[in-house]
Formats: sequence, C-alpha cells, structure tokens
Amino acid sequence: MKRAFLRPLLAIFGVSAAAPAAAGGPTVVELFTSQSCYSCPPAEVFLGELSARPDVVALEFHVDYWDDLVYGAAGKWKDPFSSPAFTERQRGYNRAIRSKSAVYTPQMVIDGRAEAVGSDRGAVAAALGRAGAPGRIEVSVALRDGGGAVTLVGGHREPAAVWLVRYVRSETTRVEAGENKGKTLKNHNIVTGLDRIGEWRGSPVTIEVPGLALGPDEGCAVLVQGERPGPMLGAGLCRLAGS
Repeated sequence: MKRAFLRPLLAIFGVSAAAPAAAGGPTVVELFTSQSCYSCPPAEVFLGELSARPDVVALEFHVDYWDDLVYGAAGKWKDPFSSPAFTERQRGYNRAIRSKSAVYTPQMVIDGRAEAVGSDRGAVAAALGRAGAPGRIEVSVALRDGGGAVTLVGGHREPAAVWLVRYVRSETTRVEAGENKGKTLKNHNIVTGLDRIGEWRGSPVTIEVPGLALGPDEGCAVLVQGERPGPMLGAGLCRLAGS
C-alpha cells in the first residue's frame, strides 16, 4: 500500500462538470471492493465515473477477506491496497444499515445511509437522488505549503468526528492470480489512509493539519461522521488555498 504522503505538493484535483455541485455539500460514495473479486471490475469502472462528478466524493476501499481465497488453478491474489481496517469499516456499515455483519463485494455505501450492489447503477443512482440531509455541515479543505486547514460550518449540533482520507487517484494493476487472473484493472480514488484529525462540537471551527502534503498522484478528502461508520454529516475534497 502506498504511503508517500509527505512529498511536496505538486498537484491537486480537477473534476469534470458532470453534475451541479450539491447545495449542502457533496454526497460520499464508498465502494468496498477487491482486485480478487471477479464481479468487482464493473463497479470499479462506475466508481471512476462518479469520481468525476463535483457533487460526489467517491472513495474506493479495498477489503482483505478475498486475499486468502484460492480460485482453483489460478490460485490466490493479495490485493496490494487491501486492509483489515477497511473490512471492519464495511462491517460497521452493514451492522448500521442492514443490521448484520455479513459483507459482500462489490458494495457501495451512499452517504453512510444506504447501500447497493456497486455495479447496480440504477440502485446507486436512486440512492444518490435521495441523499442529502438537512443541517449538513459544510466542509472546506485548503492546502498550502507546509500543511492544510479544514474549516467546518453548519447547523448540526451533535458532536462528531472529523476524518482525513488520503487516496491514490488512479492505479493500473496487472492481476497475475485469483479470479481476475490475466486482467488489467484500473482503480480510482484508492483509499490508503483514514485518520481522525479532530471533532465537530456544533460551532464553526478550523482544524490545522500540519505536514499535509500530496504528490501528483494523490488526493485527500475530509469526512464528518460519528466515531463509527454511520450517516455522513458533511464532506469536502482538498483544494489548493485560494482556489
């Protein structure tokens, strides 16, 4: 898993105008996937399309429960981006949304409130259409030399955690074993880190994040959510200060 987070800031995000930005801030779409899952590539393509929308924060979490599964003569493939922490995040969502800890791939979680098969475009589109809660916290993340600043403003009064998500914007992998043996997969917004950086307590606040720097293939976002996976209260993509 890539961890080069402290390289000089060389680039930041560009998105196509595929949809108008949501008035209450972007909707968060989390895809739980694995390079070892035969049915996952179509969902990964879809996630890549969603990542171009200004009204969506699209994130790809690679789970680890596929890593030790043997697929006949093709053997097993360890996803280089997989993490047990991401598997536990998915389990937390399934307990919250479906009242069960059983998990599957590909699964998309929309704003922490709804879930759907990640390749079911109609179901995901319907969930996106229902997304957006009153009192959503507005999140802005300004990057500058030496670090970043996260500003939160909104009407939500209950305490919540503030999370910094770091990701690789795209990566192409030739899979040499497992269910996708012989395929070349392109993944988008691959999460490589999820760290708690502060707390929302109901009043406007700015959280300084010293040492935050991104390389040309990296990005970041900030999520406002409970300590455990659940409804998303606000989100924003990192941007250069002044942009």
